[in-house]
Amino acid sequence: MTEGLEASLTVNEIKEILVQMYAYAGFPRSLSGIQTFMAVMDERQAKGIKDQVGKDATPIPAGMNRNEYGAKVRATLAGQKVIPPPSGYQLFAPVIDTFLKEHLFADIFARDILDHQSRELATISALASMTGTRSQLQFHLGAAMNVGLTEAQMRDFISVLAAWVGESESESAGEALTAVLNSRM
Repeated sequence: MTEGLEASLTVNEIKEILVQMYAYAGFPRSLSGIQTFMAVMDERQAKGIKDQVGKDATPIPAGMNRNEYGAKVRATLAGQKVIPPPSGYQLFAPVIDTFLKEHLFADIFARDILDHQSRELATISALASMTGTRSQLQFHLGAAMNVGLTEAQMRDFISVLAAWVGESESESAGEALTAVLNSRM
């Protein structure tokens, strides 16, 4: 977190990443991250360090159709021009589809503190550090490219994962990226 602040992330950008992480890593880890960040901020303030707070999120427009907005965001991340009909898990457990669209891809992704590229990189970092998330990792690696990140940027990011997350996690993410790139040929 200190490294993020020193690399010019704002306090609100780091908070936003930690808030988004609950959707991928769970509330306990997200809340622990927020508490750790609070301790980092207290320590920096005690040393007289004044960090840039950054902007607050613009409120979501009243009356926004969150289901429709979230479905569009998910389709964009998936590289789809048209929202596909429900299938698989969406039919098996429709409530999770509603939560994904209305909460994750609307309530969270509509917040304008982070752009979609930044959100995808944060998500990839979290998924790469967990086991059993290969399909979600592949989706988000593809999503990062669908929102404008290049193959070279993704390979560079996987190198960053090696340094900050771990070698085995980076290798796994690299394999997932290769699968994504092969599927795009």
